[in-house]
Amino acid sequence: MSTVITNIKQLDLKGSYTYADYLLWRFKERVELIKGKIFKMSPAPNSFHQDISMNLTRSLDRFFYKTNCKMYSAPFDVRLINFKESSDNNKIITVIQPDLCVICDRSKIDEKGCLGAPDLIIEILSPGNSKKEMDIKFDLYQENKVLEYWIVNPSDKTILIYVLKDDIYIGLKPFIEDSKLQSPTFPKLKFAVKKAFEV
Repeated sequence: MSTVITNIKQLDLKGSYTYADYLLWRFKERVELIKGKIFKMSPAPNSFHQDISMNLTRSLDRFFYKTNCKMYSAPFDVRLINFKESSDNNKIITVIQPDLCVICDRSKIDEKGCLGAPDLIIEILSPGNSKKEMDIKFDLYQENKVLEYWIVNPSDKTILIYVLKDDIYIGLKPFIEDSKLQSPTFPKLKFAVKKAFEV
């Protein structure tokens, strides 16, 4: 019988875990599991982070509403799977919670979240998570063939967009506050970047 974990100190933070383990964790800290390793998430997002998330949600919802694609915001579990292995809970070793994600293949959506790669992932940088979003997750999303990845930087009010081409991310020119953003994957999705950073 598996044991429910109520305190993160019960875990070996250098150990390796699966989604089956993750489902038994009942502690207050928010964590992500990347290739079996535990990554603590930043403390509760500050108000500016929340404002940006809501602003982006409004802009994206105008476009995705009444399409086949569905948009979700954190906390929402995305399980990235190795199809050569299995989608069994004890074989899944990556569970992440993107700030926002868009999934167009509805067969990937179940009551636990998303099983497989979303089409679009948006991460908003917070103090302490930049390395994870810019490096570890960049590689992870590229490897899992997430079609488009946005990194939103609140401090300099820019949005970086990476698009998958031949299984490699190609970075676009940074979108600054005065520019208009247009998604390469969803060309009709466009809005003024400054709208994302309004408070």
